[in-house]
Amino acid sequence: MTHHTAAGSSRERTDTAPAFDVVGAVRRFGRGAQLMTAVDGIDLRIERGEVTALLGPNGAGKTTTIDMLLGLSEPDAGHVQVLGASPRIAVRGGRLSAVLQTGGLLSDLTVRETIAVIAGLHHVSQRIGEVMDRADLTPLAKRRVGRLSGGEKQRVKFALALLPDPDVLVLDEPTAGMDVTARRRFWDTMRADADAGRTIVFATHYLEEVEQFARRTVVMNRGRIVADGPTAQLRASLGGRTVSATVPNDIAALADRLRAEDAVAQVRVDAHRLTVRTSASDELAGRLLALGATDLEIAAPTLESTFTSLTEEPS
Repeated sequence: MTHHTAAGSSRERTDTAPAFDVVGAVRRFGRGAQLMTAVDGIDLRIERGEVTALLGPNGAGKTTTIDMLLGLSEPDAGHVQVLGASPRIAVRGGRLSAVLQTGGLLSDLTVRETIAVIAGLHHVSQRIGEVMDRADLTPLAKRRVGRLSGGEKQRVKFALALLPDPDVLVLDEPTAGMDVTARRRFWDTMRADADAGRTIVFATHYLEEVEQFARRTVVMNRGRIVADGPTAQLRASLGGRTVSATVPNDIAALADRLRAEDAVAQVRVDAHRLTVRTSASDELAGRLLALGATDLEIAAPTLESTFTSLTEEPS
């Protein structure tokens, strides 16, 4: 994949509005007894040039938030602005693009024909070759879309999103269906874009992608933002290490005693398996072994453990 200069680096910017400015956004669905709040009063400001990951379990409100960022739905309360204007204005001006899981492609068209049609609508036919190259689609130019794999279709959507040369790019599970090599190439391209100044917001269930690529991580749960900060700092925020072991007897009583200790931050019990986050991991390991514990493991904090800690129900 050849790297080219990203959109944002070549455009004159005279305004200083953030890429995204979300204030008190609420989004509800249904009515009466069936009313459900999908996004519950979130505030989110993303500056230009930031690379931000949006994480959360199913039902956390990520997709609803992305829909509001793109102008696909309006908040019931609060407001959403993109580059100082409404999302729809940013989309119409070619400054905001997205790669979404939803939305179909015409199966009978070839890859190049698909991109040419959309390029014509944007009056940017001169960019066809460039975006196909950047999405690694040139070898597939004559293949019909209906014969593409899921990952290859995602790459077509990526090429379409690049056509207007947007300042801001929103990606919803962008590498779904891609093999390991395609995922690596995709993120190499995104890294080059980010380094050149393009703002990128992405949702993914691949936590390793967040650790390797996102400079900032926003975690959502039950429609609210439960954590927001630099990815490395968020991972380190747990402190201590996680000790897990299989305990043969009285695991519930042991868990209760541990929860009362100052060095212990979290205790989870799953059948006979005990998992404890503590700043005194070596001492706890010795105590557990003395009690006859087996299969003992000690692990440093990871983004996955941070995510789990922030989003799971306490036990």
